[in-house]
Amino acid sequence: MRKIKVIFFTIVLSFIFSFNVNSKTVPASFADLAEKLMPSVVNISTTTTVVTNTNPFPFQFPPGSPFEDMFKEFGTPEERRSAALGSGFIIDEKGIVVTNNHVIQDADDIIVRVNGDQEFKAKVLGADPLMDIAVLQLETEEKFIPVSFGDSDKARIGDWVIAIGNPFGLGGTVTAGIISARNRSIGLSRYEDFIQTDASINSGNSGGPLFDMDGNVIGINTAILGRNGSIGIGFSIPSNSAQIVIEQLIKFGETKRGWLGVRIQDVTKEIAEVEKLDKARGALVASVAENSPSEKAGIQAGDIILEFNGEKINQMKELPAIVARTEVGKKVEVKIWRAKKEIIKNVILGRLETSDDFKISKNQEIQEPNNEEIIESLKIAVRLLTKEDIKNRKLPNQTTGLVITKIANNSPLANSIDLNSIIVEAQKKKIISADDLRNITKEVLKSNQKTILLAIYNNQNQRRYIGVKLE
Repeated sequence: MRKIKVIFFTIVLSFIFSFNVNSKTVPASFADLAEKLMPSVVNISTTTTVVTNTNPFPFQFPPGSPFEDMFKEFGTPEERRSAALGSGFIIDEKGIVVTNNHVIQDADDIIVRVNGDQEFKAKVLGADPLMDIAVLQLETEEKFIPVSFGDSDKARIGDWVIAIGNPFGLGGTVTAGIISARNRSIGLSRYEDFIQTDASINSGNSGGPLFDMDGNVIGINTAILGRNGSIGIGFSIPSNSAQIVIEQLIKFGETKRGWLGVRIQDVTKEIAEVEKLDKARGALVASVAENSPSEKAGIQAGDIILEFNGEKINQMKELPAIVARTEVGKKVEVKIWRAKKEIIKNVILGRLETSDDFKISKNQEIQEPNNEEIIESLKIAVRLLTKEDIKNRKLPNQTTGLVITKIANNSPLANSIDLNSIIVEAQKKKIISADDLRNITKEVLKSNQKTILLAIYNNQNQRRYIGVKLE
């Protein structure tokens, strides 16, 4: 019995010792760390000239009135100065400062305050709206204390972090918290992989650093959730992603991102089922840009990209970031799923910033429906795509298909497709007439699978695949 007790206590003590070794203690104070880092964090103030027209009439038009726009040009132009505040941090002793693009965008003057009392003018070395990063150069010969970047990939949920910045103009403010989540996407910018933190971040913290407990920058504070201030949900750009952009902005004054030339979408369970893929993974190619690297390499709409340059693509959103950080002109292997098997394509990457994909397209007018036909099995009404549709929506000349004019509330497509979308394929077969769609749908309903794969052009004229379960 005594021997059993000795073994039991030995196991307990070993567990406690192991737990203490592997767990990090709660910091007694952040004072020493904050004191060391404060000289490297700056406050940024900008001024912008805004021109507005004063109302020439002694009364106001109701909001949304057509007269409001009609007569606004008759007003007297007036200039006013708009001020904004933000934060940043020094990464080079020569006074190179990193901040958010939205902090300095369209600014006429940028003033950077260091150590609370020294003020310097700054110029923009380069800015990237897509990741919301800007790099400034202080206009002075003085030397400064820089901070170093840490490895954001090693940051774990639950790790302690501190944020230093200029919230509400209150410079030199330190807040502490933990990493609440990783890989967040909130729809603010094209490339998102935010670190979420509960360290208090407010208006004016934008562009400031998020530090780990070694005093290294692991994030750039960019956004908060909540209009009225911090509610314990802040977002930071990971340092590993930011560094690539920062280095390009310093070296070239602009970004040079890799470009594949495909429009992609999520692989849903239904699409994986139709394609006989083991599970929903990868990025489904909805369309391929003309003369793009992908087209030249033989990648086709309907392919599923499973791996890019040796990196597995688990979710669609991972691919754009991986492609963007890959060197322009590099030859990469792309593993794709086509016709129920894996194949390899070699792609020489282009540059995003010089591609047509970089331009923002405007939605085109959509022709009113006519000559409708009912597809009973899908509970939708359709009409044939016309030459006028193709011209107005700037579709490829040889496009054929059906424009959806009505969708019943109980249609299996009700939550998947919008009115005026164009069905161009079903089960990878081209749609030329309403009968084509009827016949393919009947075949699917007779099968055990009962999932139909449609290729459509949505209302933004983007080609997409939709997997729909039929009843």
